[in-house]
Amino acid sequence: DLRMSRGLGDVYKRQVQRYRHVKNYAQKLCAEMRIIMKIALINENSQAAKNAMVYENLKKVADAKGYEVVNYGMYSADDAAQLTYVQCGILAAILLNSGAADFVVTGCGTGEGAMLALNSFPGVLCGHIVDPSDAFMFSQINAGNAVALPFAKGFGWGAELNLTYIFEKLFEQEPGGGYPKERVVPEQRNKKILDEVKKVTHTDMLYILKNIDKELLKGAVSGEHFAEYFFKDCKNAEIAEYILSLIHISEPTRH
Repeated sequence: DLRMSRGLGDVYKRQVQRYRHVKNYAQKLCAEMRIIMKIALINENSQAAKNAMVYENLKKVADAKGYEVVNYGMYSADDAAQLTYVQCGILAAILLNSGAADFVVTGCGTGEGAMLALNSFPGVLCGHIVDPSDAFMFSQINAGNAVALPFAKGFGWGAELNLTYIFEKLFEQEPGGGYPKERVVPEQRNKKILDEVKKVTHTDMLYILKNIDKELLKGAVSGEHFAEYFFKDCKNAEIAEYILSLIHISEPTRH
């Protein structure tokens, strides 16, 4: 009986060691495979002075989730490259359709113009977000990939707190979970229907880039750090090559 007990004990120890080995391997594999969300921040000229505040609050929330924030500016009202809300739409569409960003945070004085500009492009589903409940419901019901915020209207005392709470609710859960939960099936179905409708009602992004006003497009990709960030993260060779030919620069070395 003693020998049997010891034998079972050895078997148990080997099983525990094996379990720990498998668990450690699985954790390592998950860490290596984890997809880091890239969130692009874009500010237009009328509210560019608030870029640092928005970036700070967005980054604080993103860091806690393991996400990366890439600040495309504008960084101040005096930037050489001046973005209008229309150009915010162009830049956001380039980033999302090329895979250089997974999500875009932008806005303007009211947030309305930026929202309309972004939604005029394929592959972009932008919500107008004013408060944290807007952010949560947009994420859970609409599962979009961009938000436009009002950075002037209602942007007073405690504005930085509202920004933090909005970003917390926006990225609190995996998108598309439904709200209320019992509505998740029809909400997800409608989201898929909308995605398919947009494919029909919008033209290809490369076609848009080749046919849109060239000065408007050049202005959208003339930010101080655009080339540095974009070519490093872009996953669409055709879009990258066209943008490269447009701005006449050498692509930064990839590491």
